[in-house]
Parts: sequence; C-alpha cells; structure tokens
Amino acid sequence: MELEYIYEWFQFAYVDLASAEYLLGMRPQPLEIICYHCQQSAEKYLKGYLVYKGIDPPKSHDLVDLNDMCSGIDDRFSEIDRVCGILTRYGVQPRYPQEIEITANDTLMAIEYAQQIRTFEPLEEVRREVGQSNGEDGSEYFE
Repeated sequence: MELEYIYEWFQFAYVDLASAEYLLGMRPQPLEIICYHCQQSAEKYLKGYLVYKGIDPPKSHDLVDLNDMCSGIDDRFSEIDRVCGILTRYGVQPRYPQEIEITANDTLMAIEYAQQIRTFEPLEEVRREVGQSNGEDGSEYFE
C-alpha cells in the first residue's frame, strides 16, 4: 500500500468539500455544482479507503455500491448507508440541465452529509495514519 497515493485521494476529497463550502458564498449559488462537489468528496473518501485496504476501486459514482464494498471490510460503514444514498444522486444528474431540481436546502444538507463522511471514524483513522506518514499532521489538507 502506497500511503502517498491514499493521501492524494483524501486530499482531492477535501478539496471537493472545501470547494462546495466556498461556493456557498456565490450569488447566485451554483446549487447543482455544490451538490456535485459534495458527492465527489464522499466518493473520493470511500475510494481512498478501499485503496488503503488494498482494493482497486471500481470506476463508479455510486456511493451506495462503494459503501457496500467498505462495509464488507468494516461493518461500521453501514452507519452511513443513508447519507451515501442521498449524495449518490448528485454524482451525475446535476451536471446536465433539467435532470433534477435542487434547492438551497439540498445544498446545505449535501455539505452536512459530506462533512459527516469526512469525519466518519474509520476514515478519520486512515486520515491520521496517512497524514502522519507524510511527516505532517494532515492539517494542510484535512482541517
């Protein structure tokens, strides 16, 4: 397992979440793009976990499938099934006009769910190890 590669997955995941949070300040708010970044953040955290466990993640945007794979390794992942199901819908549809209607409340909920995944204990454990392996505490990208 190459910890640097896992570090990159988690770094990209954090940047997606930070981008979504930043975009909240835009007027008008790009609701679809905010939700998309939240889904992408969750996807990259889950895929980073799979890589950490020595599994090549599938080329899929389906968080439910990815989370099922993670649950097969650590049953604590079942705790975020519902959140993954909600965020999955933002993986593809929002990138195209008239696919789904998204409200400002949806974006706030998507950010909250992406933050829940980011701070989910099994992922926190990996983040701490990966950050330490790079001679950092991870705060540059993870805090």
